[in-house]
Order: sequence, then C-alpha cells, then structure tokens
Amino acid sequence: MAVWDVAARPDREQFDYWHEVICQAFVPLVPRRSGPGTGFAARVETRPLQRVVRAHITSQPQETVHGPREVSRTDDAYFFVNLQVAGRCRVRQDGAESVVGPGDFTVVDTTRPYRFDFDAPWQMLSYRVPHALLDGRAAAVHAQVGARFDATGPGGVVRALMASLWDVDAGPVAAAELEQAFAATLAATTSGRTGDGPPRAVLRAEIERYVRGRFGDRSLSVRTVARRFAISPRTLHATFAGGESFAAMVRRLRLDRCAALLAAPGPGPTITEIAASVGFDDAASFSRAFRREFGCTPSAVRHGARDAQPPRAQGQDGDGSSREPDG
Repeated sequence: MAVWDVAARPDREQFDYWHEVICQAFVPLVPRRSGPGTGFAARVETRPLQRVVRAHITSQPQETVHGPREVSRTDDAYFFVNLQVAGRCRVRQDGAESVVGPGDFTVVDTTRPYRFDFDAPWQMLSYRVPHALLDGRAAAVHAQVGARFDATGPGGVVRALMASLWDVDAGPVAAAELEQAFAATLAATTSGRTGDGPPRAVLRAEIERYVRGRFGDRSLSVRTVARRFAISPRTLHATFAGGESFAAMVRRLRLDRCAALLAAPGPGPTITEIAASVGFDDAASFSRAFRREFGCTPSAVRHGARDAQPPRAQGQDGDGSSREPDG
C-alpha cells in the first residue's frame, strides 16, 4: 500500500507535487488547473492486488491529459476502469465522449490518448488492468473506451466488484483468481454493447498485437489464434478479408522485426539466430523471403550497405518459405 497526501505539502508546492504523484501512481499524465489558487489538496492511496493495481483518489477540479507523448512513455498496455465516487468527470478517447457521475464508471486505454475534465472536487476508484490479463477479451473492452456505464445491468456488477475488492487483502492464489473474475466481468459487460462482437478493425488490431508478442511461437496458426480469441477460423479469415490476409500479416510482422534487429547497432545475434527467433525454418528460406519483401539481402543490412532500416517493398509478397500459419 502507498499513500500520497498532497495536502501535507506547503500550498505553493502542492500542484507540482500532484503532477509527480499521479505519474508515480498511474501512468504518465499532465494535469492542468481548472481555476486560480496556490493550494491543491489531493490524496492518492494505491493497493496492488497482484497484477491489478487499485487506487482511491481525492482531488480538485482539473483537466488531466494522457497525450501522444505520454502514450510513448507508458511502459506497458493497460486499461483504467474508473468508478466515480463523487463529482463529475468528462471523459474523451478515440472520438467517444461521456460524462460520468457518482456510481458510473468508464474505461480508458493507455495505448491511445485520452482526457479527463473535472469541474468540481472529486473522488474516484481507479483500477489499472493490464491488457495481458484479458487475453483475447481486450478487443471488446477497447471497443467501449470513453463510454459511460451506469449501475444498471452488468455495469452494476462491475461497480459492486470494484467497491468490494477495494477492501480485499488476499494471498497470491486468491488474488489471481479475483483478478481473473474481475477481468471476465469487465469483458462480459463491455461485450454486451458490441452486438456480435468487437468491430472488425478492433479485433484485427488486437490479433496483430497478440501476434507481435509471439513471433517465435511455432504453433502460431489460424486455428490456435482463433481458439485464443474464441472465434471460428472462418471469422478470423473474414476479419482480414478485403486486404492483407492473416498469413501475410504474420509474415510482414516477422520480417519487420528481422529488419529492425539487423539494422540495430553492434554485433547482435547472427542472421540464423534472428531467423529462428521469429519462426523461420532456416537462414536460406528467411533470406529469400527477406529479399522479396525489401529488395535487399539480410547480410546487406547487417553490414551497413543500406543507410537505414530497409523500406517496405510495396505490393510484394514473401515466397511462403518460412513456417507460415496454417489455415
């Protein structure tokens, strides 16, 4: 447990200290005063459950921004689930805007810019939930960022869980199970607003994010990814219809990763090791696919024959000689 009491500081130092506090307790944020004055009484208490971090915040009117610069400085991908206890908050993210009052909650995603506006003193329960805790269910949550959820229906379950979990002091096993229950309830609540599932673009982006974290996984395939996201292989193919196929997307991401590793300064791993790290069977097949994709060989990039990471060759496909996802 950690407690930051801004009011304990001299008035003239309080707002600057508040800026430091919220960046330590949450993710990079930029607060701006909503009115004149020197003092800025506020308090934050955090209680890690395990991977989820709970926080109770009491503060003053302000605008708080998580902009592009703050997004780039955030060390991981999180959702913040914010239950308003007192006061009002205007929330904006990805074109969505809502006003939440006491008893309402909203969700924001730290991988995209967002903004909060508080027009009066306020209190909030805020739970930081890693994307990884939601696995394939993160797409449904992302589709509802900036939306307002009230205490009716499934939203009431999330509200009750947040209120009761605040006081829970559990061991590691129980804490992990409670986190999973909270994540499942959150995903079920947000999925209830998305009809047949998350929009295609959101699901495609979530699948791409999943693949980026598993380049070297030899079991990566249409079947395993579809199972992970609780969709059928047909739905997965339809998600990529009309553009780059799933297999082409996997190949592109793997080759882009190789290009970045090859262009990095220093000796680094060998070309064979780089090929293996992203799922290619051997250096020869990797070299052929790389040349088709970028118009140069991996060794040319490694030895500095090009000034920068090779540009993507438009309209060119790999030869399929790598271990491609099946389907």
